[in-house]
Amino acid sequence: MKVVVTGAKGQLGSAIIAAAPPGTQVKGLDRDDLDITNPVAVDAVIDRERPDVIVNAAAYTAVDRAELESCAAMQVNGDAVGNLARASEIVGARLVHISTDFVFDGKRSEPYSPDAELAPLSVYGRSKMAGERAAGEQALIVRTAWVYAKSGRNFVSTILRLLQERDEICVVSDQVGTPCLATGLATALWDLAATDARGVLHYTDSGVASWYDFAVAIQEEALNAGILDSETRISPTRTALYPTRATRPAYSVLDKESTWAILGYRAPHWRVNLRQMLREIAGG
Repeated sequence: MKVVVTGAKGQLGSAIIAAAPPGTQVKGLDRDDLDITNPVAVDAVIDRERPDVIVNAAAYTAVDRAELESCAAMQVNGDAVGNLARASEIVGARLVHISTDFVFDGKRSEPYSPDAELAPLSVYGRSKMAGERAAGEQALIVRTAWVYAKSGRNFVSTILRLLQERDEICVVSDQVGTPCLATGLATALWDLAATDARGVLHYTDSGVASWYDFAVAIQEEALNAGILDSETRISPTRTALYPTRATRPAYSVLDKESTWAILGYRAPHWRVNLRQMLREIAGG
C-alpha cells in the first residue's frame, strides 16, 4: 500500500509516518513539498505519486490568529481539503482527513457523537467544518482533540516549561475534554485505514479531564519520572478571567464507541499515555 501523508513535519504527521506498518510505502509531504491550497499543484503531485491512501494531517492550527486570518484558515482547513478530495477521486485513492472537537459549541454535558449537530464558535472551528464537508462522503474523517507529543509545541511542553520557570501557574478548569497522545492516534489511524470505514469517527484517549486536571497530572507524572525536581503551585481559574480572541468549547468530550467497535480495542486512559510519554522523555 502506498500512502501520502500531508503535514508530514507536524507533531501528528511525524507520528503517523513513524507508526507506518511494515511494508507500507509512505511519502511524507510538508508545505515546502506541496501547497495543498493550490489545486494544480495538488493534482500534479497526487497524479505523480498515485497513492492508495491520502492522510491529510496538514492544518492551520493557530486558533486565535485565525480570528484575524480567516481567509488563510479557510484556505488551508477548508478549500485545500476539497483539492485533496478531488485529486484522490481522480486517482482512486482513499482520503483520510483529520478534524477537531472545535466543530462543536461545547454546550452539552455528555460526549458528542459523530453525528451530533455542528455549531463551531470560532473561525478555526468553522474552517474545519468546511473541510469536513469538502472531504466528501467517501472520505474517512477522524475528529480528535487536545493532541500532544514528545516534540513540538503543545500543552504538555508548555506546562513543563512554565513549571520550571515560575513559582505558580493558573490553568482554566472550566474547559473539559480528553487529552490524546499523537502516537496512539497515529496507530489508530493506520488501523482505521486498513478497514473500509467511511464517514465521521471520533478518536482520543479514554477518560475526561479539564485543562487544570491535565496540568496537575503533568506535574505529578513529571515529578515521578524525574523530569521536574520541585513542585509548583497550580491554581484553577475560569476562562472568563483569561479571555482569548477565539472562543473555545467549554465541553468537548467525544463519543468514541463506534470507533472502538471498528478497531476492536479501546484507547488507554489519557493519564496512562501521559505517564508513558514522560517516562520516555526522562529515559532519553
